[in-house]
Amino acid sequence: MKIKSLEEIYLFSLPIKESEIIDFFLGSSLKDEVLKIMPVQKQTRAGQRTRFKAFVAIGDYNGHVGLGVKCSKEVATAIRGAIILAKLSIVPVRRGYWGNKIGKPHTVPCKVTGRCGSVLVRLIPAPRGTGIVSAPVPKKLLMMAGIDDCYTSARGCTATLGNFAKATFDAISKTYSYLTPDLWKETVFTKSPYQEFTDHLAKTHTRVSVQRTQAAAVATT
Repeated sequence: MKIKSLEEIYLFSLPIKESEIIDFFLGSSLKDEVLKIMPVQKQTRAGQRTRFKAFVAIGDYNGHVGLGVKCSKEVATAIRGAIILAKLSIVPVRRGYWGNKIGKPHTVPCKVTGRCGSVLVRLIPAPRGTGIVSAPVPKKLLMMAGIDDCYTSARGCTATLGNFAKATFDAISKTYSYLTPDLWKETVFTKSPYQEFTDHLAKTHTRVSVQRTQAAAVATT
């Protein structure tokens, strides 16, 4: 096993292309919840074609959260697809303190804003014991992310649940985008898995083009 934890994947910005990778690292700690199932229609020559759109939130209540949206002819297929997409979209959540750094991090590290469509969601750090002060949709996502205390501010058409959830997810994923003073330490660069194993493969394997030329030479003789 080359990669030991999910954090290594995030450190080197490697794309996660299979949901089983998330299952392997987070496993039974992952919990998913269907936020909404809504019918959507498309007008065709034969009439209206109705499909079902599912919004699913997923998280381990300890610093990882994801959001998936999937449309399908059947409700069960839409939910299954949304769960897979939610796993693939899982992001790490940075947590911090409101005041003194006593105990475990409990709130967002700074004010962060996310938007989708007309909806703008702002997350504001809150003192320990406040709880999550927000509408039901952001509350579910924040709880799944492992944030215990948070004030929120929302504007725009928050009745559009999809945009409201996406804006909240955008704000949560921005927690690692801010370079705060406690991260100003000197960076120790390490080789990415790509580079590390490229060097190993270069030593032990021959290139495909070399193999082809060798095969062609053998065929002509």
